[in-house]
Amino acid sequence: MEVDRNGLEVLDREECLRLLERATLGRVGVTTAALPSVLPVNFRLAGNRIVFRTGTGTKLAAATRNAVVAFEVDDIDPVNHTGWSVVVTGVARPVVDPDDLARLNGLGIARWAAGDDGHVVEVSLEIVSGRRIPPGLPQG
Repeated sequence: MEVDRNGLEVLDREECLRLLERATLGRVGVTTAALPSVLPVNFRLAGNRIVFRTGTGTKLAAATRNAVVAFEVDDIDPVNHTGWSVVVTGVARPVVDPDDLARLNGLGIARWAAGDDGHVVEVSLEIVSGRRIPPGLPQG
């Protein structure tokens, strides 16, 4: 297992994808008016992309621009000081193909908030990286 300069385990792409497949809550980082914004979303890993539902607003605006976004998922145990984090950098796009939308709607992606979430956004998996805090890593 590769370890970075901070003593964190470096996760390979396959392990990162395995962790993404098990998770359902993540954060998408977008740029709005030249400023960063990080927004929570319920999501699913669907093949070679991350997909989430959203209403009209910041996330959809980023997706319709084919913007490069960051997507982060983690699972942290603050008591035992263990956990992992996976970060994906990719291009966000609206999903518009009716057959593709029908398949994705069958995934049961939960709603994050009440309101219209009739749009589906996909994020490509261009860059995938992850780190894990191993048990027993000294706290600094």
